Amino acid sequence: MDASDYNGAPKKPEGKYKAMTICFILGIGSLVSWNSMLTIGDYYYTLFPKYHPARVLTLVYQPFAIGTMIILAYYESKINTRKRNLAGFILFFFSTFFVLVVDLATSGKGGIGPYIGICVLAACFGIADAQVEGGMVGDLCLMCPEFIQSYLAGLAASGALISILRMLTKAAFEKSNNGLRKGAILFLGISSFIELVCIFLYAIYFTKLPIVKYYRSKAASEGSKTVAADLAAAGISTKPKDQVGYDDNQERLSNKQLFHENLDYAVDLFFIYVVTLSIFPGFLYENTGAHQLGTWYSVVLIAMYNVVDLISRYIPLVPWLKLESRKALLIAVFSRFLLIPAFYFTAKYGDQGWMIFLTSFLGLTNGYLTVCVLTVAPRGYKGPEQNGLGNLLVLCLLSGICAGALLDWLWIIGKGTF
Repeated sequence: MDASDYNGAPKKPEGKYKAMTICFILGIGSLVSWNSMLTIGDYYYTLFPKYHPARVLTLVYQPFAIGTMIILAYYESKINTRKRNLAGFILFFFSTFFVLVVDLATSGKGGIGPYIGICVLAACFGIADAQVEGGMVGDLCLMCPEFIQSYLAGLAASGALISILRMLTKAAFEKSNNGLRKGAILFLGISSFIELVCIFLYAIYFTKLPIVKYYRSKAASEGSKTVAADLAAAGISTKPKDQVGYDDNQERLSNKQLFHENLDYAVDLFFIYVVTLSIFPGFLYENTGAHQLGTWYSVVLIAMYNVVDLISRYIPLVPWLKLESRKALLIAVFSRFLLIPAFYFTAKYGDQGWMIFLTSFLGLTNGYLTVCVLTVAPRGYKGPEQNGLGNLLVLCLLSGICAGALLDWLWIIGKGTF
C-alpha cells in the first residue's frame, strides 16, 4: 500500500476513539516525570531547604527546553518525527529512572552533590519535553482537533494523577519514618513505568491505527516529509510525488510567514504561561503562609490546580462553550494578569478558602485557553504548514513558561530568603 491510496477517500477510517485514548496516554507520558518532580517538592524542600527547589528546578528545566525547541522548530520540516518522539520518550524514561537512582544511592540525604545531580536531570527533562511536546503537537496538527485536545488533556491529567497519588501517599506514609521519601520513590517508579508504556504505544500501536495512517498519508500527499518514517513503520510507502508538495509550483509557507499570520495565537500562548508560571508552583509552595491545613496546604493547592486544569481541557469539546474569536481570546488572556495582584492580596489578607478558589481558577483558565488556541490555530493550512505551526506555537508556550519561571523569583525579593 502507498500513501496515495488514501487520497480522495470518502470517509475517514475507524479507530478515532482508540487514537484519542492513546493521545491521552501519550500526553500523560509527556509531563508525568516533570510533574512528579514538582509534586514531590515538599520532599525536596526537606532535603534542600535553602535552595528553593521548586523555583530552581523550573528555571533549570526551561532554558534547555527552549533551546532544544528553537533548533527543532527551525529544522522541523526535515526532522524524522518518529525518531524525534521516540528519542524524547526514551530520554524521559532514563532521566526519571536516574532521579530514582540518585535518591537510592544517597539514601535520601541532602547536600549540594545530589542537588546538582537532580538539576542536571531536570535539564534532561527539558530536552525531552521539547522533543516530545513539539513533535506530538506538530504531528497531531495534521489530524483532527480531538486528537490535540486529548493529548493536551493528557498533559493536564499527568499533573492531576500525580497530585492525587501525592495526597494518598502523604496520608498513608505521614506517620511513618521517611514517609515523604517513600512517596517520592513510589512516584518516580510509577513515572518510569508510564514512560516505558508510552515508548511501546507510540512505536508499535499508534502508528498502525487506520485513522492515523489516513491522516499521515493525507499529509504526505500534501508534501509533508516528517511522516515518512511513521508511514513506513505502518507498512505504507511514500512515493516521490507524495513529498514534492500539494502544488508543484507552490512551496509551503515559511516559518516566518506562519508566525506572522498567527502572531496573536503565539502571544496568547506566551502570556497564558507567563501568568501561570509566575504563580505556579513556586508562589504556592513558598508565599502562601501558614494555615489550618499545615503541611497539607501546598499539596492541596497543587492538586486543585492540576485537577481543574484537566477538567477545563474538556470544556471546548462542547461547541457553544468553545472560544474561537481571535479578539476574544486575546482579551481573555490579558485579563488573567489580574490574577497576580489577586494572589498577592489573598496571600496577605485572605484565608485558605479564597486561595484554593483562586488556584482553581488559575488552572481553569490555563487549560481552557490552551486547548482553544491549539485546536483553532491549525485550521485552513495544509499538512506541512500545520506541523510547522504546531512547533512554533509550542516554542511560544515554552518561552512563556520560562519567562513566568523567571518572574516567579520576584515574589521573594526583599524577603531575605534568596
